[in-house]
Amino acid sequence: MARNATKSKDGRTVLSNFGYLTLLQFASYLFPIITVPYLSRVIGVEGYGKIAFASAVMVWVQTVADWGFLLTATRDVAKCRDNKAEVSRIFSETFFARCLLAIVSFIFLCLLILIVPDFKENAEILFVTFLMIPGYIMFPDWFFQAIERMRYTTITNLLVKTIFTVAVFIFIKEKGDYIIVPLLASLGTVAAGIIAMYLILKKWDYSLHRVSFHSVILAIKRSTDVFINNLFPNLYNSLSVVLLGIYDGSVANGIYSEGNKFVNIGQSVLGVVTRVFFPFLSRRIDKHRIYVVVYMGATFCIAVILFVSAPWLIDWLYTDEFADAIPVLRIMSISLVFVAMSTAYGTNYLIVQGHERILRKITMWCSLAGFAIAYPLIIHYSYIGVAVTVTFSRMCLGISSWLAVMKLKKNHLENK
Repeated sequence: MARNATKSKDGRTVLSNFGYLTLLQFASYLFPIITVPYLSRVIGVEGYGKIAFASAVMVWVQTVADWGFLLTATRDVAKCRDNKAEVSRIFSETFFARCLLAIVSFIFLCLLILIVPDFKENAEILFVTFLMIPGYIMFPDWFFQAIERMRYTTITNLLVKTIFTVAVFIFIKEKGDYIIVPLLASLGTVAAGIIAMYLILKKWDYSLHRVSFHSVILAIKRSTDVFINNLFPNLYNSLSVVLLGIYDGSVANGIYSEGNKFVNIGQSVLGVVTRVFFPFLSRRIDKHRIYVVVYMGATFCIAVILFVSAPWLIDWLYTDEFADAIPVLRIMSISLVFVAMSTAYGTNYLIVQGHERILRKITMWCSLAGFAIAYPLIIHYSYIGVAVTVTFSRMCLGISSWLAVMKLKKNHLENK
């Protein structure tokens, strides 16, 4: 298959991007392994819990700032990537739309800090973690994906991750230094954003030009269905982490966060396949079956490895106070299979084919089901309740997305 792929330009591009993103995700896996044992001893489970709380809140902020553009803008640019003027227009509208949404999100975050006691108590780390958002906007990962130049994303991220890893050992010396972790990450994101803007505007000569407020609003409206699809999973995912922190404290959050860390790494590794194929499938949906075979096969292998090796991973990388993260890791490893189903049939089929509204309805109902069971499960089973909530919700989403695609394909065959 690889030999045949290299014979075409599309095939060479896919394989090249796959290679660079594989390297990037390997680094994403390697650097946490280097820093986790050190951080677990220095800042402890409570420090990790505070970081997890702030990160969960930022997921909501980032989702609003993205507003679905990571998929819609990627798809739109991929379809016209040889038209530099049109690509610049999409880039400009998307950039300013995300800036506007980030400002609105920041105002809302400030109101929460003034009103909600738990937010006020963690105000400092919330503000520091929010600094990632401007950097995240300046580093348009979606743009590199759309024009299929992932080499630059890889090189920039590797540089930033290396500096961040070294800085952790230099600046973090005691428990109170936990706030430096998101600060270093934020500074790294901003630095990566500056490099990315230089590449796009200077090296490749795309333009960031003034756009009307009306065009920005229209861009936001066009991505609303995908935004809703991205927002609703937070009802069972990041909101569960926030509820866990409120009702069971930072220690419980720290246990869940570190048990879930390896699953997140697994998702990042699998995301390589998804991100490489998304712009390609926007042009060649006939290759979807190949993508599904590769993606689901890789997912199953990673899920089995994580489930079997959970006790060893937690014991090797963490102190004894993280021992309860083992069942969390095992439960969450099962959810990987359902994440893969929802990505393969939802993101990389329904959205690619322009069926955002179908996926939006599926995501809304599955997320509401997860939200309904989240509170009682968290109250009675703490971090295990969060793991069960997330896995159940992902199962509903994955199976429903698969069924929707099978129905569309059946209708298409019948109408031929």
